[in-house]
Amino acid sequence: MAAPDSVPTADRSAESVVRTGNGAAPSAAGVPLRLEASPDGGPVVSIVVPLLNEAESLPELVQQIAAVFAGELQIPYEIIFIDDGSTDGSFGVIQQLRADGTAGPLGTIRALRFRTNYGKSAALSEGFKRARGRFVVTMDADLQDDPREVPRLLDALNGTYDLVSGWKQVRHDPISKTLPSKFFNKVTATLTGIPLHDFNCGLKAYRREVIEDIHVYGELHRYLPVLAKWAGYRIGELPVEHHARKYGHTKFGLDRFLKGFLDLLTVIFTTKYMKRPMHFFGGFGMTFLFIGLLICGWLTVDKLLGAPLSNRPMLFLGILLIIVGIQAFSVGLIGEMITKVYTSEQSYAIREELG
Repeated sequence: MAAPDSVPTADRSAESVVRTGNGAAPSAAGVPLRLEASPDGGPVVSIVVPLLNEAESLPELVQQIAAVFAGELQIPYEIIFIDDGSTDGSFGVIQQLRADGTAGPLGTIRALRFRTNYGKSAALSEGFKRARGRFVVTMDADLQDDPREVPRLLDALNGTYDLVSGWKQVRHDPISKTLPSKFFNKVTATLTGIPLHDFNCGLKAYRREVIEDIHVYGELHRYLPVLAKWAGYRIGELPVEHHARKYGHTKFGLDRFLKGFLDLLTVIFTTKYMKRPMHFFGGFGMTFLFIGLLICGWLTVDKLLGAPLSNRPMLFLGILLIIVGIQAFSVGLIGEMITKVYTSEQSYAIREELG
């Protein structure tokens, strides 16, 4: 279902979810999620927090998360920190927070540390593998994401959505980040056909089956909603509070947007054409081949009418297009043969099964 044209900036309730997936939007009378404790006593919610050199913000972040779960939610949870090669002692801070029981009686702190910096996608991938909760929330460690939004994100799932992405309607970042980000989000929404306003927001809530079905690698963390939507999951977007950075400095530069666009092309190709490469390469091949044959046919008629071809660069263009067209078509055919072998072992995301 298409998203509404706009979301009221004043209304930040769960009913203001932007619809981007199939199914009706949740209403005030919608059935809320059942967040009872697991039978085995494990966490109901896993909060995955990738970080790089955020030692100063970690104590405050854990305290804020603990306050939310001790107050409004009152369910068991876990925080999974993924230290992406920090050099400021962040892992030592996490160890101390764990030893002190800062997460409170309902919370558990878990952590892993990479030997070197692998990037946010790798950190999220490892965090997802270790998450035990029925619901998974991701957030950044820099205190710009507000843990008080977690109940709203969980409530926005509300039996209708499988993934709810945050939308930083009011951003407290320098213009060097906000302007490129707006352009990036607009292009991504246009190319994917998914009308989200903020693909790169770190604050998201997932049902467990989503993270089990989606493989995150490279720099594809920006496109988790795209991957989920194209895998058949229902996604939504919710306006969330955003804060100015309190400690340290941003770890991302403008080069991330160039990498982001390259990754967008990767996502589009691997999801839309992975199982039908002939539709991509064959389309280009047939187009080039047709134009090349048209040019060469026209020049052949000219030659028969007595026109010389020795000074006609169009002849070389026609031959080139025919060669490129045949090559592209051949690549598509080879891709189809490879895909035939691949799909014989391919599994599919099944939502329900009876009998």
